[in-house]
Amino acid sequence: MADIDDLLAAVADGPQGPTVGAFFDFDGTLIHGYSAALYFRQRLASREMGPQELLSTLVEVFNMQQRGHDVTRLVGVGLGALRGMAVTDLEEMGQQLFRTRISGELYPDARRLVLAHLRAGHTVALASSATRFQAQAAAEDLGIEHLLVTEVEALDGIVTGQVDGPILWGPGKAAAVEAFAEEQGLDLSESYAYGNGGEDVLYLETVGRPRPLNADSTLTRAAEERGWSVHRLHHQRRLTPLNVVRSAASFAGLAAGVGAGLGMGLLNRDRRTALTVAAAIGSELALAAAGVSLEVDGQENLWTSRPAVFVFNHQSQLDVVVLAALLRRDFTAVAKKELAKDPSFAAMGWLADVAYVDRTDSVAAREALAPALESLESGTSLVIAPEGTRSPTPRVLPFKKGAFHLAMQAGVPMVPVVIRNAGEIMPSRSMILTPGTVQVRVLPPVSTADWTADNLDEQVALVERMYADTLDDW
Repeated sequence: MADIDDLLAAVADGPQGPTVGAFFDFDGTLIHGYSAALYFRQRLASREMGPQELLSTLVEVFNMQQRGHDVTRLVGVGLGALRGMAVTDLEEMGQQLFRTRISGELYPDARRLVLAHLRAGHTVALASSATRFQAQAAAEDLGIEHLLVTEVEALDGIVTGQVDGPILWGPGKAAAVEAFAEEQGLDLSESYAYGNGGEDVLYLETVGRPRPLNADSTLTRAAEERGWSVHRLHHQRRLTPLNVVRSAASFAGLAAGVGAGLGMGLLNRDRRTALTVAAAIGSELALAAAGVSLEVDGQENLWTSRPAVFVFNHQSQLDVVVLAALLRRDFTAVAKKELAKDPSFAAMGWLADVAYVDRTDSVAAREALAPALESLESGTSLVIAPEGTRSPTPRVLPFKKGAFHLAMQAGVPMVPVVIRNAGEIMPSRSMILTPGTVQVRVLPPVSTADWTADNLDEQVALVERMYADTLDDW
């Protein structure tokens, strides 16, 4: 078995340019598990699936696994349940499915592998029997432009419950790749294809550089017969007894630190002392209990220009602990109002005198930011996530202007804090941590001296690009 570094090195050392294709299967290859199963669970959890659909789905899954049937009838059952739905609603459902379920199953190293092909200038495509609504959001997040997928038929914007064209399974996927290559002028003999199932053999044989990835037993045997090397991506188990215990201990450590801070604050009648103690001790205890360490590049930039507006890309609840460990003292923050009632955040928020913002009311949000501006002008730094919410993946969401307005009005620099992998250690919708190292890069302070209302959009785009470039080049 070759690891991810071997795959990345082969791409870097191989042929470059847009005439080389890189084709990625989706289910089991880019994500751990199957998007159809995640969709199935979501419909079950929301009670949208009736008994007949449930029974038909289970029967067809059994036929595939035990009788070797292809995916055609299972696709038919799934699409039949969507009959009569508006295409726009289907697209929104796909985005929600990605945010809530699929994003947490993306292999972190799959992102690195796709990026390696993009850097090589290759024409990258996702090739899958999945429908567009299952796969498109993930493809966009990974930066994959081309989708070869099973299309859903619609008339006048309403789903008919039928497929529009072939199902891209087995020979259908191979034919789609060959047709796409002819259309794009690709040299398939120099191209790459990644797949995980026995049904992917014909598809993998269309290219000169087949890469069985996370292969099942059928594909593994076929690969051995053809002399193909088999590769696997790492997927860390999260819900283990040890991780549960570590996570509970981490929250207890944070609470102990906040308690110590409150005690010191009361003793000295000084909220600033309380915050310093809580941030330092609480973050250290929380990280140590979870088995999480920090690897910080550019740490000196945390201290060269204070007060400042510290902005960070938000992936996880772990970000709060990371920022507390980095900044230590003399800071406040802006957070969504829901966190005021979050027991894991509220006490620290009170110590830091956090400004809570109602994201649904722009007028109230601007009023809530007034104390944050006063804190900046009085010498206290501000922490804010310009995305406004947690991103389900490392890809940054569009930045909002609030943090930039505050930095400009206060005349203080902005310091970008780029967090690479907190979401891998504690996913955005999880309370379970896994041991590991959070990598952080603190970029040099960005002067706001020449910022104006007229050029603020340009400044937002510039800082957002810093994040994207830093994460891509890590």
